[in-house]
Amino acid sequence: MSAENPIRIVIAEDHLIARVGVKTIINTQPDMTVVGEAANGMQAVELYRKHRPDVTLMDVRMPVLSGVEAIIAIRAEFADASIIALSTYGGDEDIRRALQAGARAYLTKDVLHDELLRAIHAVHDGGKYLPASVSAALESSTLPAGLSAREMEVLSLIVKGLGNKQIAYQLGIAEHTVKNHVKNILSKLSVDDRTQAATAAIQRGIIHL
Repeated sequence: MSAENPIRIVIAEDHLIARVGVKTIINTQPDMTVVGEAANGMQAVELYRKHRPDVTLMDVRMPVLSGVEAIIAIRAEFADASIIALSTYGGDEDIRRALQAGARAYLTKDVLHDELLRAIHAVHDGGKYLPASVSAALESSTLPAGLSAREMEVLSLIVKGLGNKQIAYQLGIAEHTVKNHVKNILSKLSVDDRTQAATAAIQRGIIHL
């Protein structure tokens, strides 16, 4: 691309300061321009329909419609959409969700601006881009946790600090059933106790606070 025909970019980011920072980096490039800004996933979908950008930078965690849900919605209408997922977190489950939704790149927000620009050029040219740290997170993890819907409910309550009796009451199930779920959760996450399970769930992006 050139200054006469720049890469057209939409930024979807709910934090104003982060959005302005990314916009500033892009608009200082002679071959790129920001054509739209969204503060939530629904706006991102609407702006994509309006502008049909060459590349979309999509924050994974946003209100109204999450970044992953927005990616799915956009790709359902525009299969060739070039989307880069952005996140504060580099957990393997977050990465998998974004890539499975159709993102062609995944960057954490602490990425150097040169790498952001490389990712934009890569996906604009039809390729994919995963920084070394993101690839390492995927390679070092086990397969996706594979938790059942009920196990996810139990895990979310473990993260909130609830004990087995409290979880049983809240979910309307027997306490021994909760104990079985906890045992399965620890096994699937390859951890030894509830504290480690809660930590792993947050770090890997299995549970979002």
